[in-house]
Amino acid sequence: MRDDGPGILLTDLYQLTMLQTYYDRGMEDTAVFEFFVRKLPGERNFLMAVGLEQVLAFLERARFSADEIDWLASTGRFDARLIARLRDWRFTGDVDAVPEGTIVFSDEPILRVTAPLPEAQLVETRIINLLQYQILVASKAARCVLAAPDRLLVDFGLRRAHGSEAGLLSARAAYLAGFGGTSNVLAGRTWDIPLFGTMAHSFILAHDSEREAFEHFARSHPRANTMLVDTYDTETGVAALVPVARRLAHEGIRIQAVRLDSGDLGEHARCVRRLLDDSGLADVQIFASGNLDEYALRDLRSAPIDGYGVGTRMNTSADRPYLDCAYKLQEYAGRGRRKRSEGKETWPGRKQVFRQLDAGGRLVRDVLTLEDDTQEGERLLQAVMRAGRLLDEPPPLTAARQRASRELARLPGALRSLDPAPPYEVQISVALREAAKRVDENSG
Repeated sequence: MRDDGPGILLTDLYQLTMLQTYYDRGMEDTAVFEFFVRKLPGERNFLMAVGLEQVLAFLERARFSADEIDWLASTGRFDARLIARLRDWRFTGDVDAVPEGTIVFSDEPILRVTAPLPEAQLVETRIINLLQYQILVASKAARCVLAAPDRLLVDFGLRRAHGSEAGLLSARAAYLAGFGGTSNVLAGRTWDIPLFGTMAHSFILAHDSEREAFEHFARSHPRANTMLVDTYDTETGVAALVPVARRLAHEGIRIQAVRLDSGDLGEHARCVRRLLDDSGLADVQIFASGNLDEYALRDLRSAPIDGYGVGTRMNTSADRPYLDCAYKLQEYAGRGRRKRSEGKETWPGRKQVFRQLDAGGRLVRDVLTLEDDTQEGERLLQAVMRAGRLLDEPPPLTAARQRASRELARLPGALRSLDPAPPYEVQISVALREAAKRVDENSG
């Protein structure tokens, strides 16, 4: 299922004002733009590339509708020649990109667009919008996976996500990064992500007793039930569940799990585990939620908790809610282009990243160089779109998820840590340095 999403007018005004001037001046030669991250956020030893499928879908379908054309004309900002050009506008360029699920680092192009300048410029805002957010969420989700590698992790963040699109895309990004599922029903339908759900405190409060609430829910959901036991008091909630579980077991209805959502989750889990085991309910699992992130998961590693619902802090990437990323012009009309602003310098030309591994298959270094300068290692950027058409159908989300798992396994130990590690080496090739020097010598 493909969501058409918002139209092409979801952009910044300056994209359209620049478009007017490009067409006025006949500036329609081939341009090369690259999306990259200037600097990794603090406490991030790596990022995970996610969002390519949505970018390609946007580029493939991007058109101006008749209503959008009429509205643009009514603003009085644009002349009739531009309005006429926009009626038949579509993206006709090429895209090369790092596959979703790939680990990436600063300065490395994650996506490259090669197209006539007006086309490559107009799509900038939406490309950044789609890539930045999913990369943030997937990278934080990957850290949660590393912190709790043998636990079920479920995306619980829809209600705190910043809008409906964010809620959907964060569920997708988390699952790609290694989460086991989501509570988001539409995400489950759209991408076939496994769905998980429990119950709300209001369900318990709507009943006259916890026992009654537990029994009603279990009878309605005999094969998938997780009981929320901390509405009043966690331990008394478990005590109320035990006789219900025993009685229902004689009818072939098994209680699968209990959920903890408040207080000291580690201490409650240890107490609940004892109560369940002592009551002959050793097969009932413990699921926990409540303001969790990778650091909380690390602190709970020794607790007898089988799975976690992770929401707010992951879906908003709460500790690092934005990326220092850019989509910059690297070549126009056959000449390399390079920004030299202090702290925002770029490397010119069409680039490729070569990844070098050690004998055990772990990452050693990346080499950033020009596209035609072959180096040792794996080429990260791959052709995905030519002349505005996809070369292949996007791989299933499960394939990207498998890639992400392999990529995390290839990380050296220091980079897998939640603590800041020495920066991974991204080596700038001699060829790229020389290209930058030539650009500097021939530009104002």
